Formats: sequence, C-alpha cells, structure tokens
Amino acid sequence: MVTGGAGYIGSHACLALLESGCRVVSIDDLSRGHARAHGALSSLGGRNFVGHAVRIHDTDALARIMAEERIDAVLHFAAFAEVGESMEHPLRYAHNNVAGTLSVLQAMERAGVPRLVFSSSCATYGAPDPGLVPIREDCPQRPINPYGASKLFGERMILDQAAALHRSGKTFGCAMLRYFNVAGADPAGRLGEDHAPESHLIPICLQTALGQRPAVQVFGTDWPTPDGTCVRDYVHVSDLVRAHLAVLDALGPRDTRQYNVGIGRGFSVRECIDSVRRVTGIAIASVDGPRRPGDPPVLLADASRIRSELGWEPSFTDLDAIVASAWAWFHAHPRGWKG
Repeated sequence: MVTGGAGYIGSHACLALLESGCRVVSIDDLSRGHARAHGALSSLGGRNFVGHAVRIHDTDALARIMAEERIDAVLHFAAFAEVGESMEHPLRYAHNNVAGTLSVLQAMERAGVPRLVFSSSCATYGAPDPGLVPIREDCPQRPINPYGASKLFGERMILDQAAALHRSGKTFGCAMLRYFNVAGADPAGRLGEDHAPESHLIPICLQTALGQRPAVQVFGTDWPTPDGTCVRDYVHVSDLVRAHLAVLDALGPRDTRQYNVGIGRGFSVRECIDSVRRVTGIAIASVDGPRRPGDPPVLLADASRIRSELGWEPSFTDLDAIVASAWAWFHAHPRGWKG
C-alpha cells in the first residue's frame, strides 16, 4: 500500500513498485493528489494497480482495505509538505501529518501489516550547526518549523509503536527515510510534479520559463552561503523511490532503521535558476526579496549509511540532468495533470 499514491513522490513510488512486479494499492483523498495520476498508473499497471480515493484519517476504511487486499507493507507518503504553509497553518499540519500517521499505524495494527517505510524529512534536523553539515542520521533533531516538527512526531510514534509490538512478541519492521529536496520527473515522461499552489523552487523556475509567472522570487540574499542564497541537496525522484524499494527489500521483522537520502552535494537558489536558464534556453527573471521564516541556510545530506548498508547510489548527480527531466514533463504538460 502506498499512501499519497496520487501525489508527486507517491505516484513515482507506485510506478517503481509496479515495474518491480508488485501489486500496488494506492490511498489518496485527491485533495492534493490527482485522479489522473491514478488513471495513468492504472493504465500502466493493469490488474496490479488499484487506487482508492480514501482519507488517511478514515482508519476503518484503511484497515478494511489492508485486510481485503492482504497488504504486507505500507509506504507512507501522504502528508502536507510545505514549510511556508506550515508556518501559517500549524494545526493543519498537526492534523494531516501527525493524526494521519496515527490513523495509518492504527489501521496497520488492526490488519496485522508488519512493515512500514515512512516518508520523513531533513526538516526534522532544523538548522544544524555548520560543523554538523553534511548531516548524518545521528545529528540532533531540532525542527524549526511545524512541518519538520510534524515529521519528527511521526517518527517518534512509529518507533514507540514498534517497541510496544516487539515487547508483545509481534513483528514490526519500520524505516524512516529523511530526504532532502526532491526534484525531477520520470525519465520516460509518464509522471511528473504538479502542486497547486506550487512552492518548490525548480517547478517555479520552469513555470516562469513557460510564462506562467513573471519572475522567480528569491527568499533572502544575505544567508551565510557562497552566493548569499539558500543551499539545498537535490535528489531525483526516481533515485528517491529506488531508495524506498531497497529499504523495503532489506527490512527485517524487528528492524528500526533511519536513513538520509540525498546526493551529498548542494546547489544554491541562484545555481538552480541558472540551471533552468541553461536547460530551457529561456532568460527567466528573478526578484530578490527578504528571508522566509522557517528556512535554514544549508541542508546537505550525508547519505553514506544507505550507500554502505544497502548499496544505494543516485543515478542523477548533475543538476542540469535533474532539471531536464522536470522540464520534459512541464513542457509536455504545461497545465500539469489538468492538461
């Protein structure tokens, strides 16, 4: 089962699971996911895919579907994931991300589902001291925005549930994947990124290239970074979902694992804008503005643990290649799943 399977990362995870030979059940209330993503996956997966328009808060429905479909693992992506929105609407994030994860755990317990891979975030680390960057999994988790706090609370609930089930003699393997900035699209062009409103930098740049925005807003030019703009580690969505499948395959009945997923290299906001200009050939405009509350200056992954333990390696390490895969989707679908 993939929760949030009609969303950006969840749909790519469904596709990778289908291509690996799994039967996939997607759960998405379609409030931010897309029915057409479910439709595309149904066409690609045939009888091996089924999509349910169900809220993750509907514990009874989740438990029933898990039992009827004989689910043996859950990849839990369903969440709100916008830092700025979480600063303005913290209770919305507590309800969706924290209470939603609680519902998933309760349904799994009722249905006896023994494995969970949780979509966590580098936002749980907050703004680490420069000496702790690149960030390892043992870095203190001190979120500085409600989004990061909601993901950290989800991790703690999962670990508490695992400990309780293990004490009772039951099997429950779980893993938390803390990933950094996700970008790009299915290299074959079958799936892509479509948020409304869009708040991710690379899609915003591409929308500007398409003439859908007048300029890219730069939030702060006085950060302690080489060019004064925030620096992020961008992992391609296809590499990210391969990491999930690798963890799922390796997850033992009593495992509790934590992994960072990133390429270990950072790109600034200005570097991303320049990359989009190169890839598209369009001289998009940018406008400098003040810092945005809740943003750390640098987030960079140390992903050596998942590399050494599971042999995972990113295929996309060049920013232009990541941007080019996203541009192919946006150029072919300028209105996203609506077009």
